[in-house]
Amino acid sequence: MIRGFSPNDILFLLGALRWTALLAAGAFVGSAVVGLVLATMRLSRFRAVRWLAIVYVQLVQGIPLLVWLFLLYFGVAMLGFNVDPWLAAILGFSIYGGAFLGEVWRGAMGSIEVTQWEAGAALGLSISQQLRHVIVPQSVQIAIPPTIGFLVQLIKNTSLASTIGILEVTREGQLTSAATYQPMTVYLVVAALYFALCFPLTQWSRSLERKFNAGR
Repeated sequence: MIRGFSPNDILFLLGALRWTALLAAGAFVGSAVVGLVLATMRLSRFRAVRWLAIVYVQLVQGIPLLVWLFLLYFGVAMLGFNVDPWLAAILGFSIYGGAFLGEVWRGAMGSIEVTQWEAGAALGLSISQQLRHVIVPQSVQIAIPPTIGFLVQLIKNTSLASTIGILEVTREGQLTSAATYQPMTVYLVVAALYFALCFPLTQWSRSLERKFNAGR
């Protein structure tokens, strides 16, 4: 039965938005862990380790995110294992997002002049100590804009999780649109909710950029 769009529908969409935010947070943490490992591998002195990271990045970036979600949820289920959709989604986003964050952070650390590495080595610091005390602190301000940009894209890409049964805000919008037959109204509200979630992040990124630039 078709009904009108009501304030209760907005409340349902707001309730689904929290799952979008939670999914994005979990996916970002997973992507950050994978990305940090990949960035460190790309800067390794061992060629085999560097190539392993390169192969991972090229392979993952060459396969759409939606395919990773299907492989981890439906593909694994076909092998006889039941996978929770939330676990499949976070793993899929982490595998995919880590490849991009790894390149972002590798580029940021690679932009630091070689003399900084040499200075750390001259002080007797190990590679891990050079990264922790010399390279990473300088590369953070370079990495902040693309990292937050990635997070914004990640929030919007969580809409793909609806394909494996997660009731986030886009999926709730689909259900509400089908019930009310008012897709324009429903998706305008969905768009506004995404904007409300992403816009503060972009403003925060600009604020941090100005702060770092003022300190130079």
